[in-house]
Amino acid sequence: MRKIRCLAMLSAAILVMLLYGCDHHKEAAEETNIAEEKIQIGLSFDSFVIERWQRDRDIFVSTAQDLGAEVNVQNANGNYKEQISQIEYLIEKKMDAIVIITADSDALSDVLKKAKEAGIVTIAYDRLVRNADVDLYLSIDSEEVGRLMAETLVEEVPEGGNIVIIYGSPVDHNVTLMEKGVQEVLEDSSLHVIYTAYADNWLAEEAFHAVNSALAITEEIDGVLCGNDDLASQAFRALSENRLAGKVVLTGQDAELAACQRIVEGTQTMTVYKQVDKLAKLAAEYAVKMVRGEEVDLSATVYDGSQDVPYVKLEAIAVTKDNIDEVIIKGGFQQKEDVYLNVPQEQKDSRESKSLSNK
Repeated sequence: MRKIRCLAMLSAAILVMLLYGCDHHKEAAEETNIAEEKIQIGLSFDSFVIERWQRDRDIFVSTAQDLGAEVNVQNANGNYKEQISQIEYLIEKKMDAIVIITADSDALSDVLKKAKEAGIVTIAYDRLVRNADVDLYLSIDSEEVGRLMAETLVEEVPEGGNIVIIYGSPVDHNVTLMEKGVQEVLEDSSLHVIYTAYADNWLAEEAFHAVNSALAITEEIDGVLCGNDDLASQAFRALSENRLAGKVVLTGQDAELAACQRIVEGTQTMTVYKQVDKLAKLAAEYAVKMVRGEEVDLSATVYDGSQDVPYVKLEAIAVTKDNIDEVIIKGGFQQKEDVYLNVPQEQKDSRESKSLSNK
């Protein structure tokens, strides 16, 4: 009898252990599944024609992955209809957040509203999407970019003169803001705008044609303001072919390597450095936090054409030959050996000795 009782107690103990083991295994499996459910972020690019976008992409993806998210990158190749189709695909894939570098500031409002209705966090990156009521807009101050470039022209051509302005895409809201900043500075100056052009889809070749068209009006051009460094590269080409490179003030933005090289070589006057590393990192961090429902500081706003939307804005910095070493090279944005690649050694030595004497 005692043996039967012992066997019964042993069987009961084994059963309890088995049941506990199953429950424990189930809980562990559930915890594993939760851990494996990573945040899904769609990153929709206008194109990769502009050099900086590849840098933005790499930093964003790396930061998001470090935070435990997965990123689905889409490239619309400058076609807003293709971008709409790609965003619809991201909605169907049930992304937790979609970050957009829009190809057209006015074309994506409906599809982004559709994303919001699906419970997806929507973030406009660098370029505002108008009338879309996005959850967040992150950018560099484009009005300040315009002011910095125009101020350079005013400083470099103090007695007044003829200038050419080549903006980027007319459907990019940043161009509207940049133009506003430029006009604020030029309206009280003695500079005369003889030719204005807009580069559809930011096609750099438009700048080459614009400069040549302006030169057909008059050969007396004192400055060329370009919407970015890619446009400046083609403006430089046109100036070079007319033996005007280095004689005409040339501005751009983005601090692309070729532009930095032209600055130290004396054929481009300035570029605007935008803290894209910081911007891309912030965008990834905000996307993850907002999906998780964590608190973020979104006190500033900007009007998108129909309502105010949360806005995070970073400052722009004018870069010339006087501060390029400090801002661009010491800041790690470009490498010194790359920037000074085409500069003769004696000029490099001269710059270094001047730099040491100024310390």
